[in-house]
Amino acid sequence: MKKQQPQISEDKILEASWELLGEEGIEKFSLRRLATRLDIQAPSLYWYFKSKQDLYQRLANQVSKIILEEFYSDGDWKQQMTELAAVIRRVLRRYPCSTQMMMMTLPNEPDIIRFTNRMLLCVESTPLEQDQKFQVVTTFVNYIFYFVMDDYQHQRSVAAITDSGETLPGEKMMGLLDSMSEGEAGLFRQLFNSNKFELMGTDQSFEFGLKLILLGIEQAIKEYTD
Repeated sequence: MKKQQPQISEDKILEASWELLGEEGIEKFSLRRLATRLDIQAPSLYWYFKSKQDLYQRLANQVSKIILEEFYSDGDWKQQMTELAAVIRRVLRRYPCSTQMMMMTLPNEPDIIRFTNRMLLCVESTPLEQDQKFQVVTTFVNYIFYFVMDDYQHQRSVAAITDSGETLPGEKMMGLLDSMSEGEAGLFRQLFNSNKFELMGTDQSFEFGLKLILLGIEQAIKEYTD
């Protein structure tokens, strides 16, 4: 007798995957845990996905599609990249572990290809060579990915320490800095005491880092056209 396909949809699987990733993180994510959440047997998931990596590919494709749907700009290359950066960051923060998904998957899904193509279109009007344009896009998107992921991991680390009842990071840091000399940690101590580390993960920090990237691109264009 032919096996009957389980009564569940791909959209439902993707939705449950995001929920599970948000609750437990990518480290604990498994098809078995996902099947339990969906109240089905794990083999049923293979009707839709060949492996966990295949599921990750589809999740990354979904994120890419949403970014494309929410991005629109008809300005110059700099304005387009500024607005695209804001959209990418916003969407990645909306979907837990989506940054890891984007970094762990290959660009062999249709919307991932469209997303990469759209980034390349932002700088197509510049006089840079094609390989330089690709490097611009790679540097640009890697900055956003690592910024979002660093903020996500920092929040998780702080939450884990707080939940365990250990000494709060700030208190532990103060004790450590007091034990170090000026030559070893003077500048670091100044930043810490003036609360500059609280800027990590903020809009202000993100926008300044993006400004550095864009200024670098401008300089590269200038040097190429001189």
